[in-house]
Amino acid sequence: YSQIVVRSKFKVKSKTCHRHGSYERMMMKKALLSLLASSAITAAATAASAQTPTDARIAVAITETISGYNPYADPVVLLSNVWCQVYGCITRYDFDQNAFVPYLAESVRSVDPLTWEILLPEGATRHNGDPVLAQDIVHSIDYLGNNPASGKSYLVAGWSKVEAIDDRTVRITTATPDATVPDNLAGVAVTSKALYDQMGEAMFKNAPFGAGPYKLDTVSIGEHIVISRNDTHPMVSPNNPAQIMYRIMPEPEQRVTALANGEVQIAQSVPPQLIARVADLPNAQIVTTNSVEMMFLAMSPKTHPWDRKEARQAVAHAINREAIVRAILRDQAELLDGPVSAGQIGYDPEFSSAYDYSPEKARALLQSAGLEGVEVTLSTPVGRYTADRQITEAMVPMLEAAGFKVTLDTPEWATLWANVQQGKVPFYYMGRGSMIDPSRALHQYFATGGSPRLGFSDPELDALLAAERSEFDPAVRDQKMRAVVRHLVDAAPAAFMWQHKMAWGISKEVSFKPRPADQVNGWEIFVN
Repeated sequence: YSQIVVRSKFKVKSKTCHRHGSYERMMMKKALLSLLASSAITAAATAASAQTPTDARIAVAITETISGYNPYADPVVLLSNVWCQVYGCITRYDFDQNAFVPYLAESVRSVDPLTWEILLPEGATRHNGDPVLAQDIVHSIDYLGNNPASGKSYLVAGWSKVEAIDDRTVRITTATPDATVPDNLAGVAVTSKALYDQMGEAMFKNAPFGAGPYKLDTVSIGEHIVISRNDTHPMVSPNNPAQIMYRIMPEPEQRVTALANGEVQIAQSVPPQLIARVADLPNAQIVTTNSVEMMFLAMSPKTHPWDRKEARQAVAHAINREAIVRAILRDQAELLDGPVSAGQIGYDPEFSSAYDYSPEKARALLQSAGLEGVEVTLSTPVGRYTADRQITEAMVPMLEAAGFKVTLDTPEWATLWANVQQGKVPFYYMGRGSMIDPSRALHQYFATGGSPRLGFSDPELDALLAAERSEFDPAVRDQKMRAVVRHLVDAAPAAFMWQHKMAWGISKEVSFKPRPADQVNGWEIFVN
């Protein structure tokens, strides 16, 4: 909470009136008293208005899935962010400061290269009045790392010990130096150990008491999630929405139509062909932001032919990325020469990918490995990413011109995503969001044992990834990440495509500034 004190200072020069003294001073005084009285009335009215919380309910059209009440089950960025609003995550990324800052915590600090300490604020409480304790953080991290229902164990991989020093202090000991701990803590929603011990998994549905700026109202699996403003939380203001519904709307036309009809006030991911339509709406506008989501074609070496580097490199040569960005994305994307772009750790403006568009080079690679004519299935989301189906449909003839025989697979997003997480999809088009610090994503997809999603293993890459993660000096770490990028591009477990320029449809009823990561925080939405 903050208190604002306004002070006014006036310097007045006056001309003395012999009969009445300082006439000008007297008139100035009257004018000043009048001005102050008027200002006081205005200020009082404004303050009264500001202290009356809006009861506005808004809806956000999203492309994500909602798998249930468990805040640890689904690693999708936007929904993870919703759970952080409910329970409170330990840290968060502040785009204005360009740094990870405390969220639920009071402070997070590195004690030495293997030790981090988290300090909770004194008197922190949950929505039901229960205290937030260090033991809750230990419990939450243990659940993330060891419970079969967790979909985010990668967040705490390599943490050898997590202990509560007292009710407010947690100490994390890592097996090796890890500069990415603040990033990983941004994904740790802190649930109640006491309630979990009492109720088990039922706690997530029946007692979802967090310490975040919003409270959980309802979850309709596969349809929506509703949260309500926690008026006692210092991060919210009276003109933040009283209630937010995140509605799953996978089809772009559905999202834009709902925005036009006033059914939703924020529409995620407006595709290029619909931007003009939204811009022409009398009740809405388009707001764009650069994305930190890496779009790529993933190729699992656990399956043939992706166990051969030549096949993976052939894919990188086969795709005419420039044509896709120009014709389908209407230039609303930036090509990637690797997994990162300008502004991210590891970006080297002097580095360019060796994979130019060349069906001839692609076919020659397949021929050299005896793979010409090999049959592959390309799996794609439909409606999850901008123009995803149209893009992969355009990729099929490109891949076939290079010597592949391709079947396009278009499952529902929920099915595809579940299978990807279990490592059951050999070849797929996908995005990896929230790559503010790319280390976690690169470990997750490309480090040995990072996750089942690809099953890629390369000891030299592992060593490079370990080196960048162990470096606490930002400039030195950036150089080490550049070495990771160069090796990764050559090994080609993925063909890196582009980062979308994300277009959001925003109702004129609200003010909202989209961020490069897919986050829609209630405290950043203001009702006009």
